[in-house]
Amino acid sequence: MKSAARIATLALGVYAGLLGMEHGVFEILQGNVAPAGLLINALGPPCQADTVWHACYPALTIVPNFLVTGVLTIVTGLVVLIWAAALVGKKHGGLVLILLSVLMLPVGGGFIAPFIGIVAGVTGTRIGAPLTGWPNGLLRALGRLWPWPLIILALWVPGAWVLGYFFNQTMLSLGPVLFLLFDLVLPLLLALTGLAVDTQRRLHSQHQDGGMPQ
Repeated sequence: MKSAARIATLALGVYAGLLGMEHGVFEILQGNVAPAGLLINALGPPCQADTVWHACYPALTIVPNFLVTGVLTIVTGLVVLIWAAALVGKKHGGLVLILLSVLMLPVGGGFIAPFIGIVAGVTGTRIGAPLTGWPNGLLRALGRLWPWPLIILALWVPGAWVLGYFFNQTMLSLGPVLFLLFDLVLPLLLALTGLAVDTQRRLHSQHQDGGMPQ
């Protein structure tokens, strides 16, 4: 049976990479111009951050050029995506994913994408390693939630844009709550439920092996 932690790492890493690349596309569309400072909006004028639910995709860049920033963001996001999809299972693969995700931050990948990539990388470092020291009741409770965080994430990614298009003002007023639930809590919950399922499977397997006659 495929590792739930591996699936969670894949989903979060690919999402982080795509989200970072999306920032890059918007930055490229702003052209060969210099940003006003380190803090930028990936989506340029006429977008106004205080009037749209996505706040025009706020980001940070140390590169004084929107076009170059966008190219670097797309390249970095693509590498994060590929690494999460194909190489995170390698030795130190999770650590490399963490470093790549951190790299998205100063080149315009936004703030959410690096966070989600870091969560993916940390989860990747725990693939095949059980959660130790956790109460069995908590592990069972987290395990029962799998794979709902994955399903909710898959629905939220496109669904947020649909809801934002039709209910922008409502999304805007709920901005802090949506940020907390879907950008912070949901990625962490997806990672924890995946790790909890794998831990339970491992403990169950050990219990069965221990109960077999020698």
